[in-house]
Amino acid sequence: MQKNIITVIQESYHTFSKSQKLIADYIVNNYEKVAFMTAAKLAEVVKVSESTVVRFAAELGLDGYPELLRQLKEMVPTKLTSVQRIEIASSNFKEQDILKNVIHSDIYKLKQTLNTVDRNSFNQAVHSIQKAKKIYILGVRSAASLASFLGFYFNLMFENVKLIHTNSVSEMFEQLIGIGEGDVAIGISFPRYSRRTLKAMEFAHKSGAKVVAITDSNMSPLNKTADYSLIARSDMASFVDSLVAPLSLINALIVSLAMNKKDEMAQTFEKLERIWEEYQVYDVSQE
Repeated sequence: MQKNIITVIQESYHTFSKSQKLIADYIVNNYEKVAFMTAAKLAEVVKVSESTVVRFAAELGLDGYPELLRQLKEMVPTKLTSVQRIEIASSNFKEQDILKNVIHSDIYKLKQTLNTVDRNSFNQAVHSIQKAKKIYILGVRSAASLASFLGFYFNLMFENVKLIHTNSVSEMFEQLIGIGEGDVAIGISFPRYSRRTLKAMEFAHKSGAKVVAITDSNMSPLNKTADYSLIARSDMASFVDSLVAPLSLINALIVSLAMNKKDEMAQTFEKLERIWEEYQVYDVSQE
């Protein structure tokens, strides 16, 4: 089993210089906060130079400081409380740079997702969804918007889609009661992970359905019962979660399935266009 980065730091501690030991001590005791710090901010807190922080990551055998952050983030299963998030965001984001910093951060997470997503799992998930007898989509709290988006387009593509939308644990299981072999459950959750989604996915797995997890990390608890895990990077922006990369991954899932049934989709949208025009669904007036 691969060692986590904290273990690597502790085992290498005796080889570090005085400045590196200061960095190591702070990371070991505050890794859940360091995971969201820039190299400059960590250097400021520890009172060393930024270049020393960057060299420290290299000393650990990592491909730069971003790789150190990635490994630290994977060790924070439920991430931070909302209060802690605000505190860290306040120290990391300069007010005049918030727009730039947040967008750059989202672009970076999109690139990470593209480079790390398992293409084989993605293709297998597409195949299982396409042949499913019934498709169940689960997502609560901030993930509810992603589940709703996925459900909206799946309902245009399939006749067998059920979006599970409830805040009640008992009602969630009531809506899942018919799930079984031949069905697919798609669970969407990001830190802080929803217990309701985890329990529902476990139930779907025990009932014989295929389970697709859309989550942020290989360390995510959703992976325990998932047949296919689709990893999209998600980090915090203050007290809110960045869901740009997960939404992009969901878009790719929708497009892949649509391309597999493009003739049928063309017929569906031709019919919809006639309905939309007849019932004036959209404003087609010209300014």
